[in-house]
Amino acid sequence: MKHIFSREFWGERDVEQYIGKLLRYGVMLSCAITIFGGIIYLYQHKGIMVDYSPVPTGMSFGVDEYLRELNTIFPRMLHFDGAAIVQFGVLVLIATPIIRVAFSAFSFLIEKDYLYVVITLIVLAIILANMLLGLH
Repeated sequence: MKHIFSREFWGERDVEQYIGKLLRYGVMLSCAITIFGGIIYLYQHKGIMVDYSPVPTGMSFGVDEYLRELNTIFPRMLHFDGAAIVQFGVLVLIATPIIRVAFSAFSFLIEKDYLYVVITLIVLAIILANMLLGLH
C-alpha cells in the first residue's frame, strides 16, 4: 500500500476531482444548514410582524451582536437558535473556498511543485489576514 503523502498515491487520483467534490459538498452542506436554520427561525418567529419603517439617520442595519463572533454562535446553535444556525451555514459557505485553497497548497506540496505552493500559501495568507485583521 502506498503512503498517503507520496506522489504515487496522489498521482493515481485526480486531485482536481477531489477539489471539485470539496466545493460541491461544501456548498450543499452550507445550503442544508442554512435551510434547516431558516425553518427553525421562521418557526421561532411566527406571527411577528416586520417593521418596514425607514431607519433613522445614524442607525445601521446588520445582525445582532451575538451573531458576529464564533464563540457566541456555537453555544446559541446548541440551543437551536435559528439565526445562529443560519449564520453558521454562511460561515460554512465562506470556509469552503478557503479550505479549497489550503487543499490546493497541500496537493502542490505532494507534487513537489514548490513555486505553486508558495503562490498558494501567499493567497491563503492574504485571505486569512483580510478575515482576521479587516474586522472592526
